[in-house]
Amino acid sequence: MLIDYERSDEYRCRKKEFVRRYTGTRKCGCPFKLRGKPVVGGQGWMMKLMCEIHNHKFAKSLVGHPYVGQLTKAEKTLIADMTKSIVKPRNILLTLKEHNANNCTTIKQIYNARSAYCSSIRGSDTEMQHLMKLLEWDQYIHWQRLKDEDVVRDIFWCHPDAVKLINACNLVF
Repeated sequence: MLIDYERSDEYRCRKKEFVRRYTGTRKCGCPFKLRGKPVVGGQGWMMKLMCEIHNHKFAKSLVGHPYVGQLTKAEKTLIADMTKSIVKPRNILLTLKEHNANNCTTIKQIYNARSAYCSSIRGSDTEMQHLMKLLEWDQYIHWQRLKDEDVVRDIFWCHPDAVKLINACNLVF
């Protein structure tokens, strides 16, 4: 088995006609390679260094590295609970760092975890379908105008208590 380094090879864009503006890549054509094969008897692996040359400087810290910044199940649960409580992502990150001083998670990973959590709640519904379900569920007064039967052109919703206040104090309003 040949093991390449994460920085080996060159970046290949997966989308056609994609213009890279403010993005970066770890790929830099590093020639470093290892070859591994199982030891006879199944007690581990024998590793052989094929090319030990690196064409880049080594990172001073592991912050931003995808493997080190992976979230544990407990951290994902904490992010989900804090997202439910409407805690800002920067405060979620601070809480994670307080729990574990060696945590290398970045704010981008927090945003990705929050997005994954919100998508899991929504299921296969679109955001608009999910909004309409929530309006029905919480018994909001709502009204919408459609364009072409499947595109929402205008939407209005109001909390039931607000309607009661308007009816009670309509002159003030």
